[in-house]
Amino acid sequence: MTPAVPSWWQTAVVYQVYIRSFADGNGDGIGDIQGMRARLPYLAQLGVDAIWINPWYPSPMADAGYDVADYRDIEPSYGTLDEAQTLISEAHALGIRVLLDIVPNHTSDEHVWFRAAVADEPGARQRYHFRAGRGADGALPPNNWQSVFGGPAWTQVADGDWYLHLFAPGQPDLDWGHHEVRAEFEDILAFWFDRGVDGFRID
Repeated sequence: MTPAVPSWWQTAVVYQVYIRSFADGNGDGIGDIQGMRARLPYLAQLGVDAIWINPWYPSPMADAGYDVADYRDIEPSYGTLDEAQTLISEAHALGIRVLLDIVPNHTSDEHVWFRAAVADEPGARQRYHFRAGRGADGALPPNNWQSVFGGPAWTQVADGDWYLHLFAPGQPDLDWGHHEVRAEFEDILAFWFDRGVDGFRID
């Protein structure tokens, strides 16, 4: 029996890029897409098969960009969506595939969905894990779960309900039992695949 030929990702040399500290292309002290594009030929000379880009989406940076405010755009301090598209094309021209981080566990608390949830718009809280508190006045968290970052995994909003965040309070957890959450991420993946991205690293 002929051995199966491994898929490209099984043998690829993958170079991880955290844009903010990788290369500053415009001199403002923050790494950006412009700086990354300038280094693509160097990465190709090193024999890199793919670059894995840590989150480059708009974010308030409560957790180094892993608190995503918009999954279909680029953090303004890094550049624009058009520049990202150009980077993907230039990487492909050099034989380098492009992988993106995707963060499906939570959004930023600045995401439009969570803003709607805090405002208690109809159905908005069902996309997250909102619960009533314990005690006579609901002043205690729903349970004793702890955040990975320390402290309770629940934060109370103004009307008394609590929301779950297994990481920072600025990273409210999504409820993957909700059909809109699943459909949203399918659409997000399609958005980037349509722009030539070769795959994702799921955080």
